[in-house]
Amino acid sequence: MPLGLFGNKFSPKKTPPRRAQSLSNLDASENKDDFALDYGAVKVSLGGNDVSFENGIWVNEVGGGASHREVTRLRKTNQTLHEENNLLKLKIDILLDMLAETSAVSHFHENEVKQLRDAKVPKKR
Repeated sequence: MPLGLFGNKFSPKKTPPRRAQSLSNLDASENKDDFALDYGAVKVSLGGNDVSFENGIWVNEVGGGASHREVTRLRKTNQTLHEENNLLKLKIDILLDMLAETSAVSHFHENEVKQLRDAKVPKKR
């Protein structure tokens, strides 16, 4: 079978092997650009509020709502107020118990005095 003018079209030429380039030849800035190693902060916009994820915490960006510091301060104040409220409830319970005890003792004494008066007073005939 004679070869045509253009040769055998079903046997393509093999490409020469590529030379492997070492990654150590790239400097650090090229590594970041080429391989996207610098992600930056994750930023999300939800309901008109822009927040970013920094150091493991979602931080509110400029805009509506309170800043992270203010939210932290308000949470701490809220916790303090809850503790104070619990202490005041405990004090009220103790005072109510003391009042109940004092009232019971007072009623007991009143009944005792009444019984003594009734025992001393001679009955009229």
